[in-house]
Amino acid sequence: MTWTQEYVPLASTFLSALAAAIPIIIIFYLLAIRRSPGQVAGITALIAAFLVAVLIYKMPVSTAFLSALMGIAYGIFPIFWIVLTAIFIYNMTVETGKFDILKNSIATITDDRRLQALLIAFAFGAFLEGAAGFGTPVAISAGMLVGLGFNPLYAAGLCLIANTAPVAFGGIGIPIIVAGQVTGIDTFKISQMVGRQLPFLSAIIPIWLIVLMSGWKATWEVMPACLLAGLSFASVQYLSANYLGPELPDILSSLAAILSLTIFLNAWKPATIWRFPGEQASKAKATTLPAYSAGELITAWAPFIILTVMVILWGLKPVKAILDAPTLSIYVPGLHNAVTQVAPIVKAPTPMSAVYKINWLSAAGTALFIASILSAMVLGIGPGQFFSILGKTFKQLTKPLITIPAVLGLAYIMNYSGMSSSLGLFLAGTGSFFPFFSAWLGWLGVFLTGSDTSANALFGNLQSVTAQQVGVDPTLTVAANSSGGVTGKMISPQSIVVATAATGLVGKEGDLFSFTVMHSIILAIIVGIMTYLQAYILSWMIP
Repeated sequence: MTWTQEYVPLASTFLSALAAAIPIIIIFYLLAIRRSPGQVAGITALIAAFLVAVLIYKMPVSTAFLSALMGIAYGIFPIFWIVLTAIFIYNMTVETGKFDILKNSIATITDDRRLQALLIAFAFGAFLEGAAGFGTPVAISAGMLVGLGFNPLYAAGLCLIANTAPVAFGGIGIPIIVAGQVTGIDTFKISQMVGRQLPFLSAIIPIWLIVLMSGWKATWEVMPACLLAGLSFASVQYLSANYLGPELPDILSSLAAILSLTIFLNAWKPATIWRFPGEQASKAKATTLPAYSAGELITAWAPFIILTVMVILWGLKPVKAILDAPTLSIYVPGLHNAVTQVAPIVKAPTPMSAVYKINWLSAAGTALFIASILSAMVLGIGPGQFFSILGKTFKQLTKPLITIPAVLGLAYIMNYSGMSSSLGLFLAGTGSFFPFFSAWLGWLGVFLTGSDTSANALFGNLQSVTAQQVGVDPTLTVAANSSGGVTGKMISPQSIVVATAATGLVGKEGDLFSFTVMHSIILAIIVGIMTYLQAYILSWMIP
């Protein structure tokens, strides 16, 4: 028995799109207005999507249930598996005290506030985004800056804005992986396209940060360091996104920025040491931090070096082919080929496949888990402590274990019911201007959910469908969902709450929102214009 999608179940395209938008409106209300926890908003929106699919779109109850179940399953594996193992490695470095060495090794390089912001907020924050993501970089890097003596509001705001550069590839490429899963577009192509958009922002973010901190005059004093940080990050981000895939751009580009800045700052110093107005010089000096031997530094950085090597190895095509061999493919009964897409979404009636692949060996999370075992050996962590930290990490991620599957379940219901297609047909009314608005759709998604991953799950297929309707390559607009989404991260209620908690600003969320909102809007406009140009003038940039 098959069920055929209906894209205009109500009297008009507008009313149908409005009905399809109900789960999104609910998420907006719960997250942006009620400030509800992510898991509450995710589950509520999932239930709403189920009801809209069944009651308005007339989707069979069993089909709606199975589509949600498939999305939930993908949310648990491979997505949550990656999140768990990435944060597990980070937690091991914290538990063993090695993270303090790693943190201080950066802080001792310079006592100039501008250069500390480049190293910690921009470069090291990007490294944490690539290794773990999901709020970790802002919480840690903002806390580090406050620990060094930064004004808390600036520490939080700078880290939120700096987090623009790496978010699209954050957490071992999870946002791009999810975009590929919900749209069916090759993940590597999306990675390449984002790698031809985001580096333009990455190159200017260091200058943007320092101008915000100290003004143009003080920025000119450290312009060589700003240019070095931005260009080293952007160039490696482009190369890794286009030739290695989505898993490593953040880690490799952040390491390039950290290493190049470290080497440069050992040979170059600014004319003056800049600090915040009224700040005592003694509070700004990082030279009181302990000195470490080469062995201590290597040990502290070893887990993240091992992580990088393992992810590179897992991404090599010959290795991946071997690891993919034992993959288990489950054709979901009652859903596989049970839903038919029709015109104008497709040219001819097309059954939608529903195959859940358990690539237990080739999954990036498995590479990270093996890296965690190797890291434990280097750090001297025994089996008892290993499983104790793993248990604590799992407990720490209890809420994301609910939120991520719920949002993916919502995305799959919207895709299989035709709700995303209804929204796409309505947005197709913007015609040739849609590439500009595609970036704003990603901006909205990340603002609502606090996650580029969740935004891609929500709007990825919508971007793809709408692009096809207006005659634009869907790879571009799906990538723009990620690239535009990064500009919404700094004003997401979830990000604001994490940043205020890390810097002692609880209760002043409104101040932090005001600090970042104009930067968010301006950067979103830049991504929108870039996407529009790539759609019609610079189309040769699309892979």
